Amino acid sequence: MLDLSPLESALGALGRALSVTGDTLRWQQFDSPTQEALKAGVIQTFEVAYEQSWKMMRRWLVANPVAGDVDGVPMRQLYRIAAKAGLIDDVDAWMDFHKARNQTSHTYNPAVAQAVFDMAPGFAQQARKVLLQVEQRND
Repeated sequence: MLDLSPLESALGALGRALSVTGDTLRWQQFDSPTQEALKAGVIQTFEVAYEQSWKMMRRWLVANPVAGDVDGVPMRQLYRIAAKAGLIDDVDAWMDFHKARNQTSHTYNPAVAQAVFDMAPGFAQQARKVLLQVEQRND
């Protein structure tokens, strides 16, 4: 049985961050430096949640080798196997999340930061689907 608490915790933190930034009336009350700090928080929680998501997929696939071996496979292949196993729906979307995670962790670029901030709600939705799939098959 897999311990789902790291992914649950990461998604909870991302959800809380997004609840602040996604509330338009609340968001408009913050000054620009506060908005930037909140965006940085969303990006940081996105990074952690992304890491926990793909690692959970990999752990589940190792424990349930129904769709192929995942040892040493590139990320795209891992996502293809996860899709074949029914953990994710869209390999390309997950590759976009992977690319965004790599970009945010290696350099700070305001345009990249904004793109990741904008991507975070969609990622959160997809990552919750992964958690749900793993929860339903965690035996």
